[in-house]
Amino acid sequence: MQSFAFGQHAGKWLIVGGRLDGLHRRQPFAAFDIAGHNNQLIVIDPANQQKWSAPLTSLPVPLQEQLSATNMQFHQEGSFLYIAGGYGYSNTAGDHITYDKLTAIDVPAVINAIVAGQPYATFFRQITDPQFAVTGGHLSKIYDTYYLVGGQRFMGRYNPMGPTHGPGFVQEYTDQIRSFLIFDNGTSLAAGHFPPATDPANLHRRDYNVTAQIMPNGQEGLTAFSGVFQPTVDLPFLNCVNIDSSGYTVNNDFSQYYNHYHCAVLPLYSAQNNAMHTVFFGGIAQFYDSLGTLVQDNNVPFVKTIARVTRTADGAMSEYKLPVEMPALLGAGSEFIPLEGVPAYANGVVKLDDLTADSLLVGYIYGGIASTAPNIFWINTGVESSANSTIFKVFVVKNTSSAVHQLNPNSTGTLRMRVFPNPNNGVFGLQFNLEKVGPVRLTIADTSGKIIDRELLQGLFPGENIVTRRLQNVAAGRHTSLPWKPNRNRRRSRRSFRNKVHCDYSHGFTLSGACTFASSLIRGA
Repeated sequence: MQSFAFGQHAGKWLIVGGRLDGLHRRQPFAAFDIAGHNNQLIVIDPANQQKWSAPLTSLPVPLQEQLSATNMQFHQEGSFLYIAGGYGYSNTAGDHITYDKLTAIDVPAVINAIVAGQPYATFFRQITDPQFAVTGGHLSKIYDTYYLVGGQRFMGRYNPMGPTHGPGFVQEYTDQIRSFLIFDNGTSLAAGHFPPATDPANLHRRDYNVTAQIMPNGQEGLTAFSGVFQPTVDLPFLNCVNIDSSGYTVNNDFSQYYNHYHCAVLPLYSAQNNAMHTVFFGGIAQFYDSLGTLVQDNNVPFVKTIARVTRTADGAMSEYKLPVEMPALLGAGSEFIPLEGVPAYANGVVKLDDLTADSLLVGYIYGGIASTAPNIFWINTGVESSANSTIFKVFVVKNTSSAVHQLNPNSTGTLRMRVFPNPNNGVFGLQFNLEKVGPVRLTIADTSGKIIDRELLQGLFPGENIVTRRLQNVAAGRHTSLPWKPNRNRRRSRRSFRNKVHCDYSHGFTLSGACTFASSLIRGA
């Protein structure tokens, strides 16, 4: 399964919607086809390794259609799982649509009914509201208020060549944080909306991670990490957006280089150190580490990286690469499902200080896409990837001296380096930001680590700088292709160059000390 919704009760999971296949194909007739819809409700008992399922056919058609969708937004509050929107094929509409529905599911009742083989239709309620016509966003809660963050409304069949190429589609980013209250007495269901926050420059995000946080002031909040695509360039965001009950702020002093697309995420908070740690497991990213070098790949490939972002008491954020990786190209569209009973705050953030055992099971990673290669989009025939069926146990290991988390110094600075085009034919530009003028050394190496060119850049200015270079006598690299990116219409040459570019800025990095959070290990079950 991948890109699904889940709820849980008494050690069992309820899996709703999602896809049964891997990365969607690029041809409109094959992308998000009906055969890949999950048209069952699935109950999983990970501890006892048992599974039950029931078809959606006993539900009214509007429920059947939404609950077989992918990339729904969802949040469990007590016994009720709330599911908003989602994208899939609707027989009623005769096309692929984004559903304008909010559905409430009584999780314990549905789980018990499916396990017992009993009817369950009475445990679902649904309302229609255009504000919920969103896919690829996130539904979260801060205190009593729900937040539907980012996402898009996508109507019609996917086409990588853009909306004007047949059969065509409508794609509308919300560019919003939509906040609302849910009124639910177990019988009637309603929503009351507040005015949305709209920001086309900073909230133009989808298919990303929005994670519950404890902010430096001790209050509940959310952080929207990365997301696609930037309004002015067809690449992921590197900055983040912090959200609390009073509004939102954009953090341009931090850059996240790993784990850009939606993946399993584990949030942990140390009250003793006032430090928030968010751990990301695999997925898809524009950057990856190769033998200690940060490599930029604008094809945005599948990656194995496990990384954490730490926010300290002063609000400063930094990114660290963990010494363990996913066992394969896994994680995109997966979910971290916390173990019930693990000490946690009301918003689900794990209380790190209360984990007293040296090694403690805190939850599981389930589902997602398993890819056979980093870049498969343009060669995807449906067999290059699949929906992952492995469940991984996740342990937090404390008090270990062997685990070293590698700081990504680019994350703590404001350099915001970008190479374009990438791949290229040996002629490329390098864009970066300087807070003040200082020594900048440019080093270019090939994929084996051999230095091709090294120089000290001159004539730079505070703010954005762009330099161009032409490489001589460089062998052509292997062409790679794009992952899932709707509205792509750029063509790539078969002849391209893949080089590592590293930029050292002596004033741009702030190194911080080691964190008390020692290690997260992932083990196959």
